[in-house]
Order: sequence, then C-alpha cells, then structure tokens
Amino acid sequence: MMLGWFVRLSLGLASLITGLFVAKDAVNFGIVNVMVAVLLLTAVISVLAFWPMISTGAMSAYRNFLRRP
Repeated sequence: MMLGWFVRLSLGLASLITGLFVAKDAVNFGIVNVMVAVLLLTAVISVLAFWPMISTGAMSAYRNFLRRP
C-alpha cells in the first residue's frame, strides 16, 4: 500500500518534468517518463546515502564563510 503511494507520487512528479520536454501525445512519452522517474529515484537515494558527507561539507563551508572578515 505504501509502495503504491510512493510509485504514484514518483510517476506524477516525473510526468510534470517530462511534460516540460516531451509532448504528452508523443509515442515515447511513457518511456521518457519512466526514465525520468528512475533518475529522480537515483538522485533521492544518492542524496540520502551521502547525506552525512554533504552536511559535514556544508557546515564546514558555512563556518569558513563566517570566519572571513
């Protein structure tokens, strides 16, 4: 049940992004839509996997920014 909601939300967001670049009545809209959904899923998983490194780097950059006169 929860997976269905995630897939529906993912494909809905992918449809919005795909609709900006491909006409909705194009033959390959479904294929491009699934490719965009997979890319979004990969991006979300990458951010979650590297979140400790991203947050540490951001905090370090912020501290360096505050130290500069």
